[in-house]
Amino acid sequence: MNQNFNTIAVCGLSWGDEGKGKITDYLAQKADIVVRYNGGNNAGHTIVANGIKYKFKLIPSGAPLEKEVVIGNGCVIDPKVLLDEIDNLNKLNKKVDLKLSSTAHVIFP
Repeated sequence: MNQNFNTIAVCGLSWGDEGKGKITDYLAQKADIVVRYNGGNNAGHTIVANGIKYKFKLIPSGAPLEKEVVIGNGCVIDPKVLLDEIDNLNKLNKKVDLKLSSTAHVIFP
């Protein structure tokens, strides 16, 4: 059986606010899975989906579109921040299909 999978990677090269979240949000419209492969909650991304503004620090941009989202092993997870973001999506009746790497780093500030 032959299967074709398309992968698009969004990588920042300037160590800062480059609009990666907005580009990922745009590309997520047609994606099946949206993955965050590194980073922590020290910076965020703001997107607008269906007229609603979302601010995230950990959850990938595809979450408001109810896409499968993955937080990879290169990420640093603050459990409180992650649970707050999930709770905020649930309050908006958004189904969160989140997978976490078992080897992602966890911090307890």
